[in-house]
Amino acid sequence: MAAYKKINPFSKQNNDTGFAGNNNEVGGRFINKDGSYNLVKEGMSFHKRFSIFHDMLNLPQWKFILIIFLFFIAINLIFTTIYFIIGAQQLEGLTVGSNWKIFREMFYFSTQTFTTVGYGHVNPAGDGANMVAAAEALTGFLSLAIATGLIYGRFSKPRSYLEFSDHALISPYKEGKALMFRFAAFKDKHSLTELEIRVNVGLLVVENDKPDYKYFSLNLERTRVETMPMSWTVVHPIDENSPFHGFTDEDMKTADVELYVNLRGFDDVFSNFVQQRTSYTFSEILFNRKFVPMYRESDDGKTTILELHKLNIHNEV
Repeated sequence: MAAYKKINPFSKQNNDTGFAGNNNEVGGRFINKDGSYNLVKEGMSFHKRFSIFHDMLNLPQWKFILIIFLFFIAINLIFTTIYFIIGAQQLEGLTVGSNWKIFREMFYFSTQTFTTVGYGHVNPAGDGANMVAAAEALTGFLSLAIATGLIYGRFSKPRSYLEFSDHALISPYKEGKALMFRFAAFKDKHSLTELEIRVNVGLLVVENDKPDYKYFSLNLERTRVETMPMSWTVVHPIDENSPFHGFTDEDMKTADVELYVNLRGFDDVFSNFVQQRTSYTFSEILFNRKFVPMYRESDDGKTTILELHKLNIHNEV
């Protein structure tokens, strides 16, 4: 419990993080590496908590494509089954054959009606088939409109396109030490300006014989840059005003340290502000390490080359 007694009472505490204070009520890290909250909500009906539009906008690309494909197959199978139930006599142009062959042609007719292509080889003849085809055409029209909006939303959604280092390091700094991590924008055409960063830390502190999480705002060497064409190494000097003053690797683990990083900047491509969150737990904070430089001069001496593959490379000191 030595780590608890090393907290500097003059460290700037921030009580507006929105996280719980009782360590018995939380599990694991608060913020995942990708910036999402490590949180599952219960106690309310699923349809109130579930947002199809939001989830579809934030799904990984392969899942989004898979869901669109499966929806297209499923909705056409439903309409094909309806056509099959009302009878083949309701559709003109069907090739005489087995039930499977008829079902297959009905499926193709359904896909053509759903997408409003309408090749004309098969067409509805009875009132039942015409009503189903009308309903399917309307469903297809609305579905394609929604899918188009989702695709546009996914492409146009502002993103930071930032990559953070896997670890934060305790490195030599001036006459003492500092906590450092770094990040870089990996898209060629995205230029971030007016960047602002805030870093908070949550750790366990024993007060009145009860362990509670306390949150502190870390003083940074720099909290704002006007533009970031290269990488940015964020530095928190560990001095007498730092909550990490006197901490060892074991103290970090005992105090269950987690850094919360919140970055905001203006992206010229989106003409909008973007933000990114991430976190570092005590296991991702390494002592006596130093990042290697990740840029160099080009062979002709006319260009600076940012070596993104070196973002996570560091050496022991």
